[in-house]
Amino acid sequence: MRIIRASDCRVMPWKNGGGTTTEIAAHPPGASLDAFDWRISMAHVGADGPFSSFPGIDRTLSVLTGNGIALAFGDGETVRLERSSAPYPFPADRPVEGQLVNGPIDDLNVMTRRGRWQHRVERLTGPGPIELAVHGGLLMLSARSDGWTIAANEGLESLGTGDNAILEPGEAVTLASDHDDAEIFAIELWEGAAP
Repeated sequence: MRIIRASDCRVMPWKNGGGTTTEIAAHPPGASLDAFDWRISMAHVGADGPFSSFPGIDRTLSVLTGNGIALAFGDGETVRLERSSAPYPFPADRPVEGQLVNGPIDDLNVMTRRGRWQHRVERLTGPGPIELAVHGGLLMLSARSDGWTIAANEGLESLGTGDNAILEPGEAVTLASDHDDAEIFAIELWEGAAP
């Protein structure tokens, strides 16, 4: 298990220059925005505008803070995402504009290169215990509130807001929190094309 603290994540500009994003992890390490196989990041969205286009990438968006965002796709479809919404997957090369719902938001973005990697995102809530095991690929846990503990073979780790843990195949952990409404995201990543 590898811990990535919030203070160790790097802040960088959006691909389209419209804001900033906090990169949590990417593969291969140090890959540019045009060359990653997978990437996990958080963005602060303070104004309406177009999403950056990532050709050949699939993305899942989750609202972390704020009142939500409406996605207006180029083909006319609209989707409204709020804090209570399930993580929403869509192709990152599909033209889309974001329209804020009464103020700025922070969101979690998970992106994988189509045909090479796939992903699944789930929002989990406390207090637990929640038992998780990694059978193949990777599992990242991204804490959205303080007070999470992870019990693993190597001992106990604590996660605060914005902290993350990456688990490798064969690892198993038990999550628990001291808050009933504590929130953490479980992000599964695995190699291979869709069946």
